[in-house]
Amino acid sequence: MIKDIMKANELVTPNQKEINVLKENFPSCFSADGSFDMVRFSEFLKDKIDITHEGYELRFLGKNYSKMLASLDTETVIVPDEIHNSLPENVNSENVYISGDNLDALKHLLKSYAGEVKCIYIDPPYNTGSDGFVYNDKFSFTVEDLVEKLSIDEEQAQRILDLTNRGSASHSAWLMFMYPRLQLARELLAKDGAIFISIDDNECHNLKLLCDDIFGEENFIAEFPRITKRGGKSSDIVAKNHDYLLMYTKTNSPKLYAIEHNDTAFKYQDEFFEERGYYKLNQTLDYDSLQYSSSLDYPLEIDGEVFYPGQSEEAYNERQSGNHDTADWAWRWSKEKFKFGYENGFVVVKTSRNGKRIYTKTYQKATIEDGDTGYYIDYSDRTKSLSTLETTENPYSNDNATKDVAKTIGKKIFDHTKPLELMTLIGRLCTRNDDIILDFFSGSAATAEAIMKLNCEDSENHRKYILVQLPEECKVGSSAHKAGYRTICDIGMDRIIKSKKLYNQEFPTNAADLGFKHYTLAEVSKTTLDKIEKFDNSGFITDTTVYDEFGTATVLTTWLVHDNYGFVNKCDMVDLAGYTSYWCENHLYLINPGLTEEAIKSLIEKYNTEGAFNPQNIVLFGYSFNYVEMENLKTNVKILRDSEKNLKINLDIRY
Repeated sequence: MIKDIMKANELVTPNQKEINVLKENFPSCFSADGSFDMVRFSEFLKDKIDITHEGYELRFLGKNYSKMLASLDTETVIVPDEIHNSLPENVNSENVYISGDNLDALKHLLKSYAGEVKCIYIDPPYNTGSDGFVYNDKFSFTVEDLVEKLSIDEEQAQRILDLTNRGSASHSAWLMFMYPRLQLARELLAKDGAIFISIDDNECHNLKLLCDDIFGEENFIAEFPRITKRGGKSSDIVAKNHDYLLMYTKTNSPKLYAIEHNDTAFKYQDEFFEERGYYKLNQTLDYDSLQYSSSLDYPLEIDGEVFYPGQSEEAYNERQSGNHDTADWAWRWSKEKFKFGYENGFVVVKTSRNGKRIYTKTYQKATIEDGDTGYYIDYSDRTKSLSTLETTENPYSNDNATKDVAKTIGKKIFDHTKPLELMTLIGRLCTRNDDIILDFFSGSAATAEAIMKLNCEDSENHRKYILVQLPEECKVGSSAHKAGYRTICDIGMDRIIKSKKLYNQEFPTNAADLGFKHYTLAEVSKTTLDKIEKFDNSGFITDTTVYDEFGTATVLTTWLVHDNYGFVNKCDMVDLAGYTSYWCENHLYLINPGLTEEAIKSLIEKYNTEGAFNPQNIVLFGYSFNYVEMENLKTNVKILRDSEKNLKINLDIRY
């Protein structure tokens, strides 16, 4: 487990992730000594891709260091909140809240959710100088380590260590902080997924270049200005009333959903209200066309009264004689479409001071469409393209964000949160069905509440969220601290719990998943690391002190995520003559000490007699078993492999 990861991390270099991808897809481009043949690789690309030598790229101190951090595996373990997760509202929930460093969390998530996250939203530190951002690195590299791993000189290595060890808020430090997180985020995104990042003027320019570097310039979608507040301080020469929302996609073919058209002009009702919704009258049927069309210039009779485009019979007759301008009056609809529209209630005659005019009704939920067999009514919500100015409207301001928090957990509990309206907009645009949305700077958990709200409003969809938040302590004397909150995570989780109560009241018949499972990422203590380093599995007596440091629940949860079962997958407890094992699809986990000879016999018997029981991997927590137990298990597994059943069973001992 941890020992195995530590050994693997010792060999990690910058671009390790990219090299692994190349080895998997282009093995013939690597020689026996591991060197990469660029000429041969170029042959694969020939006639398939345009190659440029312009060499434009983002450079900053510590870029290769950041790449290496992205390639290092996390040495943390996943500790489940067993009491919380066992509550009735949470036990079957597929929503996840992770307390811990988001770099570690992203690495855990990649093992189960790579390419499965439909939407990511993050609100990272803006590096304003007053937001508390400093780069604090927990990795303990020396100058010599970086010289060897990064192929740089000692001066460069020392400059990087100065940034990481002393805590810097420079542009380079911020980029070093963001780079590995965004690189891992991209790997988590589905092929048709999108990421949204909130930022302001301090790092917007750098973030754009960084995202171009990671996601590709061609996958930039938009930069939305977002209103933060209406007014500014009277002392300000220029009041800064907006920040930005950057949108990128995984590929250039994202799957996005149209936004409902909530025009306030939709205010009239008629006999079709239940199926068509409200309607508006904002267009006459006739218009002064840009190019005259004789086929759209004809008389119409309604209730015995004849109407002409432009309201003049004389002008109509002139046009029919050929006396018309290039741009002249006509109807917007053909004769056939008018007949259908009139018969189905899409046409109304209104009288004004200029006489009677024919108007068309525009309904919220119904339009006239032209099909293979003629015109028909399409019943669907009217939608619109998402304008980049959408987020300049007041519902997306920080004032409303403050109100959202106050509604659930109280005033002034959390500063710098994002408005619920913004998060629901992103959710509507990018997610449907059981899509996953990830927020790894979750703060007050506005993303979670937005998903809860969307799922309650539309019961056909079952979106899921994954939130990650560092358990920063609330400042002593702050409103949050006075209210009893110890950490930011406490605030976020309490908001979710209280939001659940609000939405249960607002939507009493809803069947949405309003619970969540909670996990904490824990670093291995120095004492445990020493035990791991000194551990010797060659003895006949079991030393379970390492097992005691972790416990079954932590080991099992960490392994389930590692083996691609995710945070919410359940496994079955399997009794082996009094010994408890854990079975999940292709894996059988042996974690607890005390694997008796009877338990091994029971295991072999299950393989031989129970056809449904056939896990292909038996995974052992190496610290829990002595030499005799392991050898006995190995011998019996070998007998199973060599039997007539020819079972393919892999024995995986992890440390």
